Amino acid sequence: MIYVYHAVQTRSRSWAEVSNVFQNSASQYLQAQGGKLYGIFRNQIGRPRDELSVITAWPQERQTHDENSFFACVGNDLLSVDSRPMRPTIQPDDFLPPTRQGNFAFCWFETPPANYDDFIALCEAAWPGFESSYDSQVLGLWRLEESQGSTSNTVKTLSLTRRPDLAMWERSKIPLGVAEEKVREQLSRRYELCDATWVFTTTLLTARDHADEVKWA
Repeated sequence: MIYVYHAVQTRSRSWAEVSNVFQNSASQYLQAQGGKLYGIFRNQIGRPRDELSVITAWPQERQTHDENSFFACVGNDLLSVDSRPMRPTIQPDDFLPPTRQGNFAFCWFETPPANYDDFIALCEAAWPGFESSYDSQVLGLWRLEESQGSTSNTVKTLSLTRRPDLAMWERSKIPLGVAEEKVREQLSRRYELCDATWVFTTTLLTARDHADEVKWA
């Protein structure tokens, strides 16, 4: 399947209503087209209050009009959608949406093609120690598909990680002991291979355990 990241701009104070539509009537339409809803994420730090991050998965033969119909279900509360198709790299190897609430970090990378293999190798080497040290999970690393005729000279990827909370986000940046220092060194080397990186954090509106009711903005 092809995953698609969508930055969804909603009318002021309408993000909750839009999320409900995505989880109900829009999700039913998506399933009828052979697609799946991976997750709906509410911005926490680094992005506007009334923007949602939505990830969907579609069959290989998906068409743009299918996506347009999916978002048309929302109606006038939706202002704009920026969609970016992407394919999994070393993770995820199966469709397994997150279900536990937490702190979800969307980290974007732009890597020169000559550095890309080393970048992937460092990610793969660091992840086991990262997950065991910080009660965290790497949910995926996707490579974005460039539009036809693109002149970009970098490989764009999206990493999605879950930590239990913001306290663990801060904790994961301050290594304690040899094992954690090794993980931090690998992750730092990965960043140094990139031309650009940026990150924002979210919580999960499609979580099954509990809802996030904090007013972050």
